[in-house]
Amino acid sequence: MSNDSTFQLASNRINRLGFGAMRITGPGIWGYPSDRIEALAVLRRARELGIDFIDTADSYGPSVSEELIFEALHPYGDVKIATKAGLLRTGPDVWVPCGIPDYLRQECELSLRRLGQESLDLFQLHRIDPNVPDDEQFGLLKDLLDEGKVQALGLSEVSIDEIKAAQKVFPVATVQNLYNLTNRKSEDVLNYCEEQGIGFIPWFPVASGDLARPGGRLDALAHEKGVSVAQFSLAWLLKRSSVMIPIPGTSKVAHLEENVASRDVELDDETFRTLSELTS
Repeated sequence: MSNDSTFQLASNRINRLGFGAMRITGPGIWGYPSDRIEALAVLRRARELGIDFIDTADSYGPSVSEELIFEALHPYGDVKIATKAGLLRTGPDVWVPCGIPDYLRQECELSLRRLGQESLDLFQLHRIDPNVPDDEQFGLLKDLLDEGKVQALGLSEVSIDEIKAAQKVFPVATVQNLYNLTNRKSEDVLNYCEEQGIGFIPWFPVASGDLARPGGRLDALAHEKGVSVAQFSLAWLLKRSSVMIPIPGTSKVAHLEENVASRDVELDDETFRTLSELTS
């Protein structure tokens, strides 16, 4: 269990509660948001609240999320931007893996342009493309690191074996897998990341399902403590591991503020164990 609120990401120390910038786009993660002013306000408020790690991707919009981040936050100062490449977008809610090295290089260059950076703080392979040899995808990432186009490299939705294969080619700084209080299928990957000192970024960090619904066990426990299910979920993640970097996302300032308040939720050991023993 962890009480450290920060994590060493490559040469930068970041606060472990970040922001996921997927939801500041349009429906289906496609196009521009219906309320552009609110989306920009969310990003600026995140920085005001001490969030210094923002996760995005070329495919969010596509391009829209990165463009809005630049508009709202550039120059970034202490805020570190993580982006991803490796998924083609051909329509709303459509995601097609593409790990062709030339494509990944192109997307890195376009992200640099959209974000207004000379080197990306963290560049993540959004998915390993099963139709392209792994070593070709990993080799391209290593080239980008060696060239100074990126400062650190990460993976998303991977197994331990895939992490180990990548580690033979480049230092893996982060892993981003689906993980939350009620979906812990990546527990083994989290444990491996702890052993290796790899940052673990749980996407979809807020618990869902029967336990989290009104009247469910998690909902009842949250009400006993006077907090929301989202705040309880995020507080549990932050206490679960010192390498955990939750990135809850939203398109509303009020929701952002609620999520950030999870940093102040104190979970005693007994409550943490009770939550940990819940099963969906």
